[in-house]
Amino acid sequence: MNHARDGHSGTLLNNGQVLVAGGTDGGADLASAELYNPASGSWTFTGSMSSPRNAHTATLLASGEVLVAGGNQL
Repeated sequence: MNHARDGHSGTLLNNGQVLVAGGTDGGADLASAELYNPASGSWTFTGSMSSPRNAHTATLLASGEVLVAGGNQL
């Protein structure tokens, strides 16, 4: 990952990539998200959540979007 995190969510997307969102870096909750591409073994930053959160859930919707809810939010 580009940013070490704990308490994040990981969601397998329809294209085989994994969306990792939120969490904490040990000092602050994170709003950032990253995509993991297992074919290349690379991580890239992607859009951020509107507010930082950790210990949340993430659900892949039929539309391909990911719903992030609950957890701890600042």
